[in-house]
Amino acid sequence: MHAPGIWGILVVAVVVVLLFGRGKVSGLMGEVASGIKAFQKGLRDEDKPVQLVTTTAEASATREAAKEEV
Repeated sequence: MHAPGIWGILVVAVVVVLLFGRGKVSGLMGEVASGIKAFQKGLRDEDKPVQLVTTTAEASATREAAKEEV
């Protein structure tokens, strides 16, 4: 089995453009690029420590529950 040459890649590219049209192909490439960027951002954010954010209502309810337990 051998790798496709430049002509094979060119024929596949032309067939894809003919089937889907330039607009759909460019839109699909834009979606793939934004997906890759989101994945990379997720990897960068994974290294940062996660902080829990509570609303004031949740915090006061937690304090009241702790007072009732004591």
